[in-house]
Amino acid sequence: MRKGSVKRTTHETDVSVALDLDGTGQASVDTGIGFLDHMLDLLARHSRMDLTVKAKGDLHVDPHHTTEDVGIALGQAVKQALGDMKGISRYADLHMPMDEALTRVAIDISGRPFLVFRTAFTRDKVGTFDTELVAEWFQAFAMNAGITLHVETLYGSNDHHIAESCFKGLARALRAAVAIDVRAKDEIPSTKGSLGG
Repeated sequence: MRKGSVKRTTHETDVSVALDLDGTGQASVDTGIGFLDHMLDLLARHSRMDLTVKAKGDLHVDPHHTTEDVGIALGQAVKQALGDMKGISRYADLHMPMDEALTRVAIDISGRPFLVFRTAFTRDKVGTFDTELVAEWFQAFAMNAGITLHVETLYGSNDHHIAESCFKGLARALRAAVAIDVRAKDEIPSTKGSLGG
């Protein structure tokens, strides 16, 4: 039962996240930010984790705090669900196409958080969503999930497609990396005997 549940409340946001890494890709997402909801729905669907996200934030200021805090809470829930990480495949990498856009994603569930994010957008916004917040979400997620994550868009011209290739790429890489390796299901995949330090 690899499940995580996190509630995060600040003066700026009130966020709750619940997930099951071994789900079927069901999502119930309401952040008040339509584009972020769409990306999180894709994340759930393609990672096959069941995901519930409810967030209320200071959207009268801008979507920054809500986007970042959802990334923080979701990262913490993934880390919680992984527990001691026994038996996980740990590593995954792939190239994710989305029409004209192509993004490379590589992940190491190492317990040592690090993000390399090399993705450029051509516009400041997709609809009403600030494209700079895609990197903010990935930063918050990676740091709080305790993963090493590399995301690089090799090419693309449509900002919606670029963002979508990043989230779908993460989803598919996460799905592969958290999968249990039946040949090593009782082992922590590290020569140190532990992950996270």
